Amino acid sequence: MIRSIFLIVFITGVFGQFKCPQGTGYFPDPIQCDLYYECSRGQAEEKLCPDGLVFDDSDPNHERCDIPANVECDDRTELQEPKPSKGCPRANGFYRHDDPQVCDKFFNCVDGTPIELPCPPGLIYDDVASTCAWPDATDRQCTNSKRDSLDDGFSCPEGDVQGPGGRKLPHPTFPHPEDCEKFYICRNGVQPQKGSCSNGTVYNEESFKCDDPENVPGCEDYFKGKRI
Repeated sequence: MIRSIFLIVFITGVFGQFKCPQGTGYFPDPIQCDLYYECSRGQAEEKLCPDGLVFDDSDPNHERCDIPANVECDDRTELQEPKPSKGCPRANGFYRHDDPQVCDKFFNCVDGTPIELPCPPGLIYDDVASTCAWPDATDRQCTNSKRDSLDDGFSCPEGDVQGPGGRKLPHPTFPHPEDCEKFYICRNGVQPQKGSCSNGTVYNEESFKCDDPENVPGCEDYFKGKRI
C-alpha cells in the first residue's frame, strides 16, 4: 500500500514537471498563457508575466510579455488570478473607461495605476484590438454622442461632407455666419477649430477654401474701407 502511494506521487511529480523542448530558451506553458519557463542546460525555471500581460512565444530566444491583443494564446486559455484596482480589471494593460458613457477615452494600467488617455478626434476605444478605432470599424455600441464646441457655440455637424468630385472630406470646413474672412475646421469631422483666411481673401463654402472676394456672393465688398 505504501509502495503504491509512493509510485503515484512519483509519477505525478515526473509528469507534472515542465520538459524543456531544447536546452536553452524561453518556452510557454501549455495551459496558462501568462506562465512560461526559462530553460538553461535543460533545467526549467517557472516564470510569470505581470498581471494583465501574457507570454509571447514567437521567439524562444527572447523573453517578452505583451498585451493579449498582440499575442496568439490559442489553447493556452488559463490566466493567473487578477489583481484589480479602481479603473483596472488587471494590474497592467489597456482597458475601456470606467464611465460607460465615455467611449473616446481609455485607461493604460501600469502596476495597478490607471492613466487616462484620449482617443484621436472621431475615434472610440475598441476592447478587442486594445486601441482606438473608427466607430464603424468596431462592434462596440457607444452611446456617447457629446461633441466639443468652441467658445462661440460652434460644434461640428453630424454626417459626412462631400467635397469636389463627391470625395468625402476628412477635415471639412464651414463658413463663419458673420465674418467672411473666418471659417471653422472640423478635424476628423468632429473636433472643431477656428480658421481665418489671409492676404485679402475670404472663405468660399463652394470650394471649401479661401478665395478672392469677388468670387464669393455677399463678400464682394468685405475689404472695402479696411486696411489689408
